[in-house]
Amino acid sequence: MINPRDVNSVSDAKQLVEQRNLTYVKVGLFDIDGVMRGKYMSKEKFFSALEHGFAFCDVVLGWDSQDQLYENTGVKYTGWHTGYPDAPVRILPETCRELPLEENTLLFLCEFKAPTASICPRNVLNRVLAMADEMGVDACAAFEYEFFLFNETPDSVRAKGYRNLTSFTPGFFGYSMLRNSTHAELYHELLQLAREMDFPIEGLHTETGPGVLEAAIGVDGAQAAADKAALFKTFTKVWAQRRQLMATFMAKWSNEYPGQSGHIHLSLRDKQSGDSLFYDAGQDMTMSQQQGHFIAGLQQLLPEFMAMYAPTINAYSRVIPGYWAPTHATWGCENRTTALRLIPGSEKSQRVEFRLGSADANPYLALAAALAAGLTGIKEQWAPGEMLTGNAYEQELPQALKLPDNLSDATRAFRQSAAAKACFGAEFVEHFSATRDWEVQEFRKHITDWELARYFEII
Repeated sequence: MINPRDVNSVSDAKQLVEQRNLTYVKVGLFDIDGVMRGKYMSKEKFFSALEHGFAFCDVVLGWDSQDQLYENTGVKYTGWHTGYPDAPVRILPETCRELPLEENTLLFLCEFKAPTASICPRNVLNRVLAMADEMGVDACAAFEYEFFLFNETPDSVRAKGYRNLTSFTPGFFGYSMLRNSTHAELYHELLQLAREMDFPIEGLHTETGPGVLEAAIGVDGAQAAADKAALFKTFTKVWAQRRQLMATFMAKWSNEYPGQSGHIHLSLRDKQSGDSLFYDAGQDMTMSQQQGHFIAGLQQLLPEFMAMYAPTINAYSRVIPGYWAPTHATWGCENRTTALRLIPGSEKSQRVEFRLGSADANPYLALAAALAAGLTGIKEQWAPGEMLTGNAYEQELPQALKLPDNLSDATRAFRQSAAAKACFGAEFVEHFSATRDWEVQEFRKHITDWELARYFEII
C-alpha cells in the first residue's frame, strides 16, 4: 500500500483512496489570515476534482477570521459587487497526509488557480519561490512556534469573556523536566501526531509562563515548510480541543507574560551543486557575501513588509522593548535581542533566524515576505548595516531601522512599497492592504478594558 507522503500524482492519489476503501477524504486550503478552510469530499467528487479541479467560493479570501466580509476598505477582488462566485481550485496530490485523531481518512491541500491565484497566500509564496528558481537558488526554512495551553473549552472561554482563564500548568517553568515528565503522555501524543501528519517536531519544551510550550518544526524546502507550519498550527488546536484543552497562537494574550513568536530559520543552497550559499569557511562568522546580502535585504525591507509578519492589531502588543521581540530592523551574531540572528555553523547549519514574526502570522505570507526581502538583497547586492553587539533595546538606533508599531502604519508602508508590488504583485498588495485596513477599522469600533478603567470615572 502506498504511504500517503509518497503520493506524487493523480494516479497515486486515486490508487491510495481505492486501497484504503475510503468513501470520503478531506480537502482544505488556507485563507488570508492563515485559517484552514475545507470540507469532506466524496470519493467520486474527489476523483473528478483531481483530474479537472473543483470550485470553492472565493468568499474565503474575502472575509476575516470571524467570517465577517471585508467592506468599506476598497477591497475589489472579492465583494458583493462580484457576487462571490466560485473560483477554480486545484488539489495538490503531493500534499497527501494521514488524518489521524479518529478521522481515519486522508487530507489533501489545495490552492486557488487563476484568476484568484494572485491573492491566494500559498500562491504568493509560489511566486517568490519562482523568483528564487530564476536565481538558481533553493530555499530551506524551519518554523518555531510558541503557544499557550489552557484547561478550557471553546464554550468556557466565551462564558468567561476570555478572562480568568485556567492555564494548563501554573507558574514560570521554562525548559522544565518536571512539567514534561508529569504530562509526558500529552507531549508524546502531540509528537506522534506531528510525525503521522508529517510536520515532525524536532524540539518541544516548556517556555517561560504558565502553560506555554515551544515547538520547533524540522527544516524542509520552503514550500513544504510553510505547509507544515500551517498544518501544525491547525492540528495542534484540534488535538488540544479533543482533550478538553485549548491552544492559542495569539501574539500576546496577557499583559503579564511575554508574547508568542513565530520565528523562521532560513538558508539558501545553490540549485545545481546543492552547496550552501550562506557558508564561507574563510570569512568572519563563516558568513558568505551572499548571506550578507540576504541579511541586508531582510533588514532594509523589514519596515515595508511588517504587515505580513505582524498582521493583527494584537501583534503589536508584543513588539515592545524587553519582551524578546525586536523593535528595530537590527542584526547580530547569536544575539536574541536583534530582529535577525546570524547563526554561524557548518555547511549544513549556517543560517539566519528571523525573529520578528509573531505566532499569529500566516506562515505562507511570513515566509514569502522574508524570502522575497532576502532575495532582493542578493539581487541588488545590498550591504547590511552595522552588526549590533550587546542589548539592542538599550542602544540608540537610526530612525530608518525603526519598525512600525501599529497595524495602520505597517499597512500604509506596505501599500506604498514598490518592492512589495515587485515581489508579490500589485493585486496582492492592494488586496492584503485593504484586508488589514479592515482589521484596523473593526478594532476602532470597540472600547477596551484599558479605556474603561482609565477614563470612566476620572475624566
